[in-house]
Amino acid sequence: MLLPVNITLGVVLAVLLAAAAGVAALASLGRSREILLAGLRAAVQLAAVSLLIGWVVHALPPLLAFLALMYAVAVRTAGRRVTRNGTWWWAALPIAAGVVPVVALLLLTGLLPVRGIALIPVTGILIGGALTATVLGGRRALDELTTRRGEVEAGMALGLLDREARMEIARPAAADALLPGLDQTRTVGLVTLPGAFVGMLLGGASPVQAGAVQLFVLVALMAVQAVAVTTVLELVARGRLHRE
Repeated sequence: MLLPVNITLGVVLAVLLAAAAGVAALASLGRSREILLAGLRAAVQLAAVSLLIGWVVHALPPLLAFLALMYAVAVRTAGRRVTRNGTWWWAALPIAAGVVPVVALLLLTGLLPVRGIALIPVTGILIGGALTATVLGGRRALDELTTRRGEVEAGMALGLLDREARMEIARPAAADALLPGLDQTRTVGLVTLPGAFVGMLLGGASPVQAGAVQLFVLVALMAVQAVAVTTVLELVARGRLHRE
């Protein structure tokens, strides 16, 4: 067992969470409360999910319901991070556009079995990657349009369509959302050993099997995030996803 589940683990986690919030407070980052709440939510949610997964993996209807719940939470989280107005629900499109084709390909080729014990973690990783890419791409694009509003208007004055003028300004900023995934893929094995690799090793797989699974996860994530960023950029350029 990598970590014993006991009182010592709980104390260490509490100390680390308090330290994170304390450092954020000392540096006036304005996120101390969010850090504490995020840590507490994670503890509660992981405890609930740990119990729930043992039940949903044995039947298809609860499995599909659980996957739908994961997707709904991701959409809500991403959408509200990008904008606070009623257009937040458009975040459903980039997440689905990135995740659904990749999962469908894996199921059709037989690489991913239709079993909860495999489908839940793989789909969860992909949804998480799409969520991150959607948030970063959407926020960066909208921030850039706000900061460089004059350039957008100048482009429109020169004859560019609304979409084209926004796209010229927002595209480079939104593309930065791909950098975390690119850096993780470039440095895998040299700087870090990601979770899938370590988990496979701890589960008894050979290093070659663990490496193959990790490579699959990283490449799939790049595909998902590229589609998610492209889709959210298009939504921003067309004014579907916007701020007041």
